[in-house]
Amino acid sequence: MEYRRLGKAGMRVSAVSLGAWLTYGGSVESDMAAQCLRAAIDNGINFIDVADAYAYGEAERVVGAVIRDYKRSDLVLSSKLFWPMSSNVNDQGLSRKHIMESIDKSLRHFGTDYLDIYFCHRFDPNTPLEETVRAMSDLVQAGKVLYWGTSVWEADQIEQAVSIAKQYNGYLPQVEQPRYNMLDRHIEPAIIPTCEQHGLGLTVWSPLAQGLLTGKYNAGVPEGSRGATTKWLDRELNDTNLQKIRQLTAIAEELELTTSQLALAWVLRLPQISSVITGATKPEHVLDNIKAGEVQLSADVQAQIEAILA
Repeated sequence: MEYRRLGKAGMRVSAVSLGAWLTYGGSVESDMAAQCLRAAIDNGINFIDVADAYAYGEAERVVGAVIRDYKRSDLVLSSKLFWPMSSNVNDQGLSRKHIMESIDKSLRHFGTDYLDIYFCHRFDPNTPLEETVRAMSDLVQAGKVLYWGTSVWEADQIEQAVSIAKQYNGYLPQVEQPRYNMLDRHIEPAIIPTCEQHGLGLTVWSPLAQGLLTGKYNAGVPEGSRGATTKWLDRELNDTNLQKIRQLTAIAEELELTTSQLALAWVLRLPQISSVITGATKPEHVLDNIKAGEVQLSADVQAQIEAILA
């Protein structure tokens, strides 16, 4: 496993990480989730990404039950806050009240006394950014959080957060977590350069575009798949994208890779990317994804891919 620095921070995270979105505590029962987590940790993944909103805290509990069997300092554990967690008007957003109350809930769920990374899960237009930045900095000062970051923030919002943290001599955000994959490259023009300028790492989610880039939709929509049972893929499951993915699958086969491995290796081609957050419903998925961290795509292959994606 390759381990990359979290931007300019000293901490290193596995290039391939495991996330709990839409799965653990929800669509994947706890025993299978535990098998996936153990397969990940036992094979070099040190970064486990969760959020309080994932199954309303149940994902944190499922992960917490597994990590108790491992040395805590060997792991990089993250969670996030922003989305409403109850009908309480203050149980949402990035106010100081919600931040201070949410961290304690997440720590109890995990059974640990600190998080390695705590993400602001979206930008909160209803809370002064100074209030949010100072509260996150205070969590670092208190030792409950080692690094804080943003998730799905715009470049100018990240700029503002960095500026405010510097103004008040606080702890700066160290990482942004955006969506990024072969079919969604919106972060390339502004967000990646902004993060690089300020030393933020990027831990990207949905690197396989909700499963589209596994190639399993190349011949149609499988029964029981996410594309058949949810609306998550409505925008991207179209003929144009499928034609591209079929061509990418052909390249992967020539390289003796799966389409997933090609897609993950393509994301990891960028040195600004600290980690790709993968999902897995079976241990075999974990092991398949881990192999992508060992793949180096040649300049010729990258040019072929770019011609297809363009």
